[in-house]
Amino acid sequence: ARAARCCCACQPRARVAEPRMRAPAAAGPEEVISRAQGGDARALARLVSLVENGTPELRPIMKALAPLTGRARVIGLTGAPGVGKSTITGALVTAYRERGLRVGVLAVDPTSPFSGGALLGDRVRMQDHATDPGVFIRSMASRGHLGGLSWATPQALRVLDAAGFDLVLVETVGVGQAEVEIASLADSTLVLVAPGMGDAIQAAKAGILEVADIFVVNKSDKPGAQEAVRDLRTMIAMARRSEGDWKPPIVTTTATAGDGIADLTGKLDAHWSWLGSSGERDRRRRARAREEVAAIAVAALRQRVAGLPGNSRLDVLAARGAPRDTRPYSPADGLVAAATT
Repeated sequence: ARAARCCCACQPRARVAEPRMRAPAAAGPEEVISRAQGGDARALARLVSLVENGTPELRPIMKALAPLTGRARVIGLTGAPGVGKSTITGALVTAYRERGLRVGVLAVDPTSPFSGGALLGDRVRMQDHATDPGVFIRSMASRGHLGGLSWATPQALRVLDAAGFDLVLVETVGVGQAEVEIASLADSTLVLVAPGMGDAIQAAKAGILEVADIFVVNKSDKPGAQEAVRDLRTMIAMARRSEGDWKPPIVTTTATAGDGIADLTGKLDAHWSWLGSSGERDRRRRARAREEVAAIAVAALRQRVAGLPGNSRLDVLAARGAPRDTRPYSPADGLVAAATT
């Protein structure tokens, strides 16, 4: 006899396929760029992150950005740690926002060579502008790159330029006497010094002071400010210049109080006008493009060298160039050949 079939819910039921929820399609490069141009901070931050991470998506994005660039005015700020670069940057943002300009800030912070970590503190110092939709502030870790900048800074600058920012301020990590890379990136370079920077011999040394378009003696309310101005004037007078060349002016500021900022923006405007009338702006931008191409090529070669099969090959080659061997060039040539074939 058949067992009576129960009609209750204890009987197994045929499973009905439920419609699957589709994940939202990832936005393409054109859509992300369009959103960034429209003022979408998240889209802009994503583009800069792609630049920093060097993802495969970067090449088509940069290709799409290229026709949109070349409009932003770039101002670089450099100087030793503690001279007030972040404070001056914040004051300049305020001044240019009062003119109705969109301002981007790329602030480079040092990366630990031991842990790889970085305290992105420059953004902390600019909290007054954090909620302003006309300002975009991005802190970037140097990640061991020398010269005062991050290796991704030129590409990030291109992103902000294409997004429609009128002005981009690039603040270097605290630098020494020889970190002059900012001069190849900026239209106008500010070199900041502070009272107590040293004697006249220090001011006459070759290096960072030679790349200044404008000198800024910050913290001018402190003792020794006039001595710093005097030393800089002596150095400027010693330099050889052709007729029509730009002579770097010296501006004294107390950025915490806003003193001297109007004078500084006036000198920046004068330099911008000179760049246009002299043809120097186009020359600098061609040089910037050349440096950018070279940096991308060197970074690609560095990745290929690091990606050789295991580190055992590098160890073997290094052993051949040990101190007892006075010819380390041969193993180095072998490493380069392996990376370029």
